[in-house]
Amino acid sequence: MTFGVNKMADKIRIELIKSLIGHKPNQKKTAKALGLRKINQHVVKEATPAILGMVRTISHLVKVEEIK
Repeated sequence: MTFGVNKMADKIRIELIKSLIGHKPNQKKTAKALGLRKINQHVVKEATPAILGMVRTISHLVKVEEIK
């Protein structure tokens, strides 16, 4: 799963689009570690394998776009 991000993207924009209420504790902790706390909040992160793995964990809660 690539989330629409190719290997050439340096940064990605991650936006929380669903609530964390009722989700597993590891998913809540992952969102917090990414800096996402409120719905519609977004952060810009480097597209490293660690960050992409975190995004994959909460892929059903976020929207991801690449920044060129």
